[in-house]
Amino acid sequence: MNTVELIRKKREGESLTNEEIEFLVLNFTLGKIPSYQFSAFLMAGFLNGLTKQETAQLTRSMLYSGKVINLNSIKGKKIDKHSTGGVGDKTSLILAPIVAAAGVNVPMISGRGLGHTGGTLDKLESIPGFYTNVTLSQYKTIIKKCGAVLAGQTKEVAPADKLIYALRDVTATVESIPFITASIMSKKLAEGIDGLVLDVKTGSGAFMKSYDDSLALADSLINTTKAFNKKVIAFITDMNQPLGNYIGNWMEVYESIKVLQGEKVMDLLELSLYLSGAMIYLGGKSKSMEEGIELAIKMIKSGKAFDKFMEIVKLQGGNTYYIKHPSKYPESKFHEKIYANKSGYVKSINSFEIGMASLELGAGRITMEDKIDPKAGIIFYPKIGQKISKGELIAEIFTDKKQIIEPVKRKICNTLLYSEKKTKPVELIKFVSDY
Repeated sequence: MNTVELIRKKREGESLTNEEIEFLVLNFTLGKIPSYQFSAFLMAGFLNGLTKQETAQLTRSMLYSGKVINLNSIKGKKIDKHSTGGVGDKTSLILAPIVAAAGVNVPMISGRGLGHTGGTLDKLESIPGFYTNVTLSQYKTIIKKCGAVLAGQTKEVAPADKLIYALRDVTATVESIPFITASIMSKKLAEGIDGLVLDVKTGSGAFMKSYDDSLALADSLINTTKAFNKKVIAFITDMNQPLGNYIGNWMEVYESIKVLQGEKVMDLLELSLYLSGAMIYLGGKSKSMEEGIELAIKMIKSGKAFDKFMEIVKLQGGNTYYIKHPSKYPESKFHEKIYANKSGYVKSINSFEIGMASLELGAGRITMEDKIDPKAGIIFYPKIGQKISKGELIAEIFTDKKQIIEPVKRKICNTLLYSEKKTKPVELIKFVSDY
């Protein structure tokens, strides 16, 4: 087959055969097709879309580019969660220990930051010593010991996805339902799971800005999960404002610690409990999702969830001193406060711009070569519907980059739109699939 002809074929809006997609994925993974050609294929697919058959084959090719993990030797159900990504979305760090403490195995393979959103791996690696690059043997051993593992993709697991994922991030081809579906499902199906809970974000801080697009993605993910005979529950949740208050890698670990210790960060806690309840239900440890939520609450109140987080951190090489004493973590060189430039009710928040501001502070990557500063980030206080007075503290920023401070302060101020009339708070959970 000729790579240029396949790119041209997709560029012209034609469908590729299973064999043609397999050829592209396999040879890109082997290094026989260079990044600039595969980037052209990604853009052609992004602009013209993929059929259901192309999406299924892309998922299959990415899944079988590596090994599918067998966890049959581990007793009990294996349930994971996947979020399509948002600003301040740190639920994985909270729900994995909750669900594992409740007796359900959580084999979680996560990704790095993508576009304006943070990555679970980057957050975990802000814990000194924490390693996410585990071998398949370590992956199984850690699950057997504590019921959960928070890992990155090994070389054996969906290697095609790891390469394509990094390329999508820097070629403006992230927001594609077929590519998102194939990326998510190739990793998740390789984990050895029995079921999956999906958190599909919608709004200004999501990759899917409109509800209809989010619903289409949820349907695509549900259909693909069921095609592989796995149980699934999907949520569509709001991302028109940051989840919780902390944005940035260590800062999100810090807020997760607070929630696991019983602090009521309301939107973050609510979503974490819903997702945990769904996972506990699919894992067979409750008779309903509602009963699963009650069990999740007990895991936090009893201290078992926090103890489980400590156990996970320790098993994956992390320094638990900073989990016990988060205030001792190294601080950024610069800490600036931002105050409201007008009064009114918060009508809307541009979460995308807040996510981009965190990247500029050093909390994410703008190019593939960028290094992340784990300390950098934002504490963002306003919520939609809240009344704000001029001069009120709305955010704090943390960075080692002095030159970026003033532009970021202006950007954050401009993310808020105010109304003189009272505005309604957002509805956090907008849809739950049948189960």
